[in-house]
Amino acid sequence: MSDWPLPESFADACGTVRWNRLGARGGRPLVLLHGTPFSSYVWRAVARSLARDHQVFVWDMPGYGQSEKYAGQDVSLAAQGRVFARLLDHWGIENPLVAAHDFGGAVALRAHLLHGVRYRALALVDPVALAPWGSPFFRLVRDHAGVFEQLPPPLHRALVREYVGSTGGPGLNPRVLDRLVDPWLGESGRPAFYRQIAQADQRYTDEMQDRYAGIEVPTLVCWGEDDAWIPVARGRELAGLVPGARWEPIAHAGHLVQEDAPAELTAALLDFFTRLP
Repeated sequence: MSDWPLPESFADACGTVRWNRLGARGGRPLVLLHGTPFSSYVWRAVARSLARDHQVFVWDMPGYGQSEKYAGQDVSLAAQGRVFARLLDHWGIENPLVAAHDFGGAVALRAHLLHGVRYRALALVDPVALAPWGSPFFRLVRDHAGVFEQLPPPLHRALVREYVGSTGGPGLNPRVLDRLVDPWLGESGRPAFYRQIAQADQRYTDEMQDRYAGIEVPTLVCWGEDDAWIPVARGRELAGLVPGARWEPIAHAGHLVQEDAPAELTAALLDFFTRLP
């Protein structure tokens, strides 16, 4: 993606990670985590804005976006949490600011709660965090991934496009939708799409959900009020479980808040991060 390059790489046992750093190296480190079935591309507008005052790290998880995809790859939440911890070591940054969306929220929570990774503050944007999760469509594909993987390429493309476009809110720009669908096409992308759904197991959030009350870092919970994938009520519930968490609903935004309301989300993140003691 020439308009969103990830020129750096990190060789991990779960697959080579593509990443980039934006902003001045002396700025406070801030890491952005994407969700599924997306990539760091959804953070582009927010990342460029935050890079004015921060050193922003963006990355595509193994099996997603521009990072490596291969048969038999472990792209589970458990694996991604460990990859994130190793990636932070590779970058040599401690106590970063973290903003994480969807599946990435669960990855950030696992790294913190189960692997001891410390954050200066944590912003969760429509995260996968509370059971039960997964739409009826998501569960259908997960339970029959091998069947769906045999769809002819045109039908596969139509399915992915319809799924990605169903996040709620005002709707995605067609060119943005094309960008989000493109990594899931072709010989490596098509099986990778079904692989990441097949490995989506709720037990990876179940095993940490009772630890949310022990989170001590400053936490912000943002939620698109028109999220069609995870109801806004789940966001209020999550904010109530994390001691002192700040609740920030965002009007007229669906699950992809970064696309639907990038200015509002950037303002919420900046206000939260700059008010830290």
